[in-house]
Amino acid sequence: MNATKNSPPPAIEREHALALLREMMRIRRFEEKAAELYSLGNIRGFLHLYIGEEAVAVGAMQAFTADDAIVSTYREHGHALARGMEMGSLMAELYGKANGCSKGHGGSMHFFDAARRFYGGYAIVGGGLPIAVGLALADKLQNLPRVTACFFGDGAVAEGEFHESLNLAALWKLPVLFICENNLYAMGTALTRHQAQPDIASKAAAYAMASATADGMDVLAVEAATKEATEYVRSGGGPFLLELRTYRYRAHSMADPDLYRHKEELEYWKQRDPIQQFSTSLLANRACTESDFRELEQQIETEVEAAIAFAEAGEWEPVDALADTVYTQSGRK
Repeated sequence: MNATKNSPPPAIEREHALALLREMMRIRRFEEKAAELYSLGNIRGFLHLYIGEEAVAVGAMQAFTADDAIVSTYREHGHALARGMEMGSLMAELYGKANGCSKGHGGSMHFFDAARRFYGGYAIVGGGLPIAVGLALADKLQNLPRVTACFFGDGAVAEGEFHESLNLAALWKLPVLFICENNLYAMGTALTRHQAQPDIASKAAAYAMASATADGMDVLAVEAATKEATEYVRSGGGPFLLELRTYRYRAHSMADPDLYRHKEELEYWKQRDPIQQFSTSLLANRACTESDFRELEQQIETEVEAAIAFAEAGEWEPVDALADTVYTQSGRK
């Protein structure tokens, strides 16, 4: 199975439409505010923004149950929010505060929430792929009807972990949904400059694995494609590779001068903005109104400001607690 999934008809229930739009807008505003706070020096270290890719996280998360596992990347703010993690705990983690989701130990690249089965946040490119295979293997050995969703970027396709993980998942017929967020750049290297075969979904054929592609700028197309792929995996079909073609508007990270692409390319993709496209479609089909949008904006602004206040009120992790999550061969330290 290797197909390109197109968006379904625009008819959509009002409440679901507003929920999808709200989640994309929350991610966008959270990221915009994070960039502002980073520039002010309130957030330090690395910061990889998700602006432009919101439809991927929001659309994909509609397919998963609370029992399914999510494995993410260093660009995981959007995934964490769409999974239901509290915005305040995420902002506090960016600040490095003890009330952050990882107690301030992880920062931007290491969000974690075991209760929501959100297993990182991995700074190493491709590092989450073997973890996802391990989680899926554990579920299969216990006969649990779970799916493990593994997000990664196109740059990870060049890593050995990608090929090893797909091979083992296919060999053992594990319930893993590999989701490639293809934003066309591995840091500053264009897809066509690091992949001899830029059609990422087609790589699944080497492992006798089912695959599909979808428009990652269309939240409904992402939702439909992910639900179909997840059902395939959950029903015992084996692993699946889903390529979602998207684009990030900001540089690779806040430390990146972004000198490797033309402004015309960026403007082309902004014309396909996932939030603007969806909003326009909802208005045209009378699923939502301008008043709905204004109300959402106000709610989200209030939530973001509350998250910042939560982070700024948090305590710094005590120095004597820095080794609490460090392990050695002799045991916990």
